[in-house]
Formats: sequence, C-alpha cells, structure tokens
Amino acid sequence: MTVAKRRILPPVWFLAAIVLMAALHWFVPIDRWHVPALRWLGGAIVAAGFALTVASARLFARHGTAIRPFDRSSALVISGPYRFTRNPMYVGLVAMLIGLALMLESLSPLLVVAAFAWIIATRFIAVEERMLDERFGTAYAEYRARVRRWL
Repeated sequence: MTVAKRRILPPVWFLAAIVLMAALHWFVPIDRWHVPALRWLGGAIVAAGFALTVASARLFARHGTAIRPFDRSSALVISGPYRFTRNPMYVGLVAMLIGLALMLESLSPLLVVAAFAWIIATRFIAVEERMLDERFGTAYAEYRARVRRWL
C-alpha cells in the first residue's frame, strides 16, 4: 500500500500569504505611506488579477483539462491569456497580492509577494512544466519557446 504525498496547493499558499501580509503590515510595518491613489490602484490590480485568474481557470474548464496542479492535463491550452503568459492563473494570484500590498500601504507585505512567487515557481511551475513537456513534447516546447513563463 502506497501513501499519497500530500501537497499544499496554491490557493492555500495564497490565503496564507494574505494572512502573513496583514500580520507584517500590522506588527512589522516597513515604510508606511498614505497615498489614496495607490489604494485605488491596488484595488484595480486586485480586481484585474482576480479576473485573469477566473478567466484562465474557465478556459481550462472549457478545454476539459485538469486545473489542479500535478493532475494529468488532457489538453494544451494556448489561447486567451495563455498567448501572453504560460501561467496566467499564477500571474493573477501574484497580481492580487501586489494590489493588496498597495492597499495595505506599507512595504513589508511586498516581501511576502516575492516569497509567494518563488514558492509557486519552484514547487508548482517547475514540476508542471516537466509534466507538460512529457505529455505534449514538441507542441509544448514550441509554445514554451514563444511564450514567457510569467509575463
């Protein structure tokens, strides 16, 4: 009998990042500022990141392929936002965190954004890219050559 390895999935990392960002803002704020325009900009970035994440997930659903990391993909999605980034769902999550950091009005939450992006790149994107390369071969290699990982 084998035991499946449990992995913390990106939405959990995302929620943990939000909690940590708020904690750093309240308890270890670095360089607070109060610029109302940045709060509005942050809100717009959160909304855009959310829209990108949802639209990208819906595109996976329309193509009938797995959205959960490490599940076997049945289709290589290269349309919509996937024409500009190989990881629009992750880009959307990072954008939401950047927007939230601007809305919090201190520098310390941005440290969490960088850590979140690193975790996503090393724990998820790297593995997913190997899986897609094995599954789709030349088609994925050609896609990877013309579309950036992030932006």
